[in-house]
Amino acid sequence: MIAGRAVARLLPPTAADGLPRLHLQDGPIDLVIMAEGSATAVEQAYRAAEARFATVLDELCAELPLLRQGVTAETPWPDGAVATLMRAAVRPLASWGFITPMVAVAGAVAETMLAAMLEAAALDRAAVNNGGDIAIHLGSGQSIAIGMVAKPELGGIDLFGRFTLTSDNPARGLATSGWRGRSFSRGIADAVTVLAKTAAQADAAATVIANAVDLPDHPAVQRVAANRIQPDSDLGDFLVTRDVGALAPAEKARALSQGLALADRLVVEGLIERAALHLQGETCVTGERHHG
Repeated sequence: MIAGRAVARLLPPTAADGLPRLHLQDGPIDLVIMAEGSATAVEQAYRAAEARFATVLDELCAELPLLRQGVTAETPWPDGAVATLMRAAVRPLASWGFITPMVAVAGAVAETMLAAMLEAAALDRAAVNNGGDIAIHLGSGQSIAIGMVAKPELGGIDLFGRFTLTSDNPARGLATSGWRGRSFSRGIADAVTVLAKTAAQADAAATVIANAVDLPDHPAVQRVAANRIQPDSDLGDFLVTRDVGALAPAEKARALSQGLALADRLVVEGLIERAALHLQGETCVTGERHHG
């Protein structure tokens, strides 16, 4: 128990890699953390994670009114470390429509936690998973296998893609967004998974790409104002998707093409490395960005 409120516990080793995970939970923040290295380094990293986690939620709540405002060039910058990462991640995306720093909160928290761990210990590999938004550390020659799921509520059994991230790839952040996820979406994608240099950048980009996968005014799509579901939502009276009925192949292709066009542009502009978009059994993927 941390600070009398947040909960920390070690999870048993997994069959996949034999590594124990650290589970941290405080209010809406629920993290599963993996660290690989010497026993001493892992212990130091987990202690650092617990210590940093004790301050995260209060730090965010202190600036919540500002973080729920739409971002423009004139919007004041927040003071907190996590909030600053959130603001930096969303600013380049503001030209594609209304966006608040809150779309990057999960990735920014994961990123902040990972930074605290790496400051405390030298690790071979590490990952901080915040509800599917993941900050990753890979030492030289290391890699990590990643799966992409279309329906997060099924606990990862609805897998639509896999890939291996290696240390020579500059991406260290992964995030997924879609109307089936835990956050609101204005689009109809089941899932958009984004790989970017940081978790906060991936989180923000996944949100805007998922919003772009859409069929406005389609009768099979059920929408409701965000503040009718969650009165304090940063989306206010913007309509968010609650259900998507069966779509014709041409309709799915049209919706995905809109999201893919935006994703491809974000790759070209260097804001993301890669994206996979999934809608009712159909998947499209951007090309990897070339580095030279």
